[in-house]
Amino acid sequence: MKKDSKPVIYWLLIGCFLIFVMVVVGGITRLTHSGLSISNYKLISGTIPPLNEVEWQEAFDLYKQYPEYQKLNSSFTLEDFKSIYFWEWLHRVIGRLIGLVFIIPFIYFLIKKRLSKPTIKKSVILLILGGFQGFLGWYMVKSGLIDRPDVSHYRLAAHLTTAFITFAYTFWVALDLVFPDKKEIDKKLRNLIRFGLGILLLQIIYGAFVAGLDAGFIHNHWPMMSEGQFMHHTVYSEQDPLYKNFIEGKSGVQFVHRILAYVVVLLVIVIWNRARKKQLSLLQIKGINAMLIMVGLQFILGVMTILLQVPVWLGVAHQVGAFFLLSAMTFTLHRFSK
Repeated sequence: MKKDSKPVIYWLLIGCFLIFVMVVVGGITRLTHSGLSISNYKLISGTIPPLNEVEWQEAFDLYKQYPEYQKLNSSFTLEDFKSIYFWEWLHRVIGRLIGLVFIIPFIYFLIKKRLSKPTIKKSVILLILGGFQGFLGWYMVKSGLIDRPDVSHYRLAAHLTTAFITFAYTFWVALDLVFPDKKEIDKKLRNLIRFGLGILLLQIIYGAFVAGLDAGFIHNHWPMMSEGQFMHHTVYSEQDPLYKNFIEGKSGVQFVHRILAYVVVLLVIVIWNRARKKQLSLLQIKGINAMLIMVGLQFILGVMTILLQVPVWLGVAHQVGAFFLLSAMTFTLHRFSK
């Protein structure tokens, strides 16, 4: 029986889709401030939500013991609690589902000898990344259960970025099987795409910083941060020492996110312009064109998100845009690699 066959490819692509759904639901969870509604972790029984009023009241009473309720949501009714509980519960259930979708077929393919040695090694890395992602999720939640009614933006960034990296690597492994005939065409262009991917990941980290600090709700102007100020004065006066403004200050973090957006757009345009002068395969051309389209759309979504002060649907759309841009860049880089 042929190893690394179509069922293996479908398995990996289904994993990609589920990670995508997980990130979308995670974005909704964050934007609706639902992430601290479940303060305990039960691997098996936690998959079943409260089924009657008594269980709902017990879950609500547990929520009342933590800072988010005590400092922010003390006026919440049980019905209010149910609305935020749903998104966090769904987020966790999808996480468990992803674990099952990866582990059970992996064991089956191993038993049936359907995986080549390189694919086995890559699959083990995927399982490690998935497990680490789950740990980071709980580690993130713990940061909002002690003193402050919000999670650490550093832990949020680690959790989100790991999800994006896990998706990109899963997609890459699937592409290895779909296109086993990879060939390198142009090292300079390949390295430029690599650099662009690195900057995009940095931008994703800063997007998580913006979300974690609620920095999108201030300076809701564009292209200026406020009237007449490209860099708002709070960018460099919020905190001491100065560098903390750019990793912990709302204004500084938003400013860096804005600047990185320009850098990502510029890099993609440079890549597209250089690619026009070269003899490339059809898939390489399509990949670069997809990058150009997605970076333009993502930039527009980012500007609208700021101008409209982060409505939930637009915040989620902006996160989805980042996902598709990462997919386009990953695919294109794969087409330029050995």
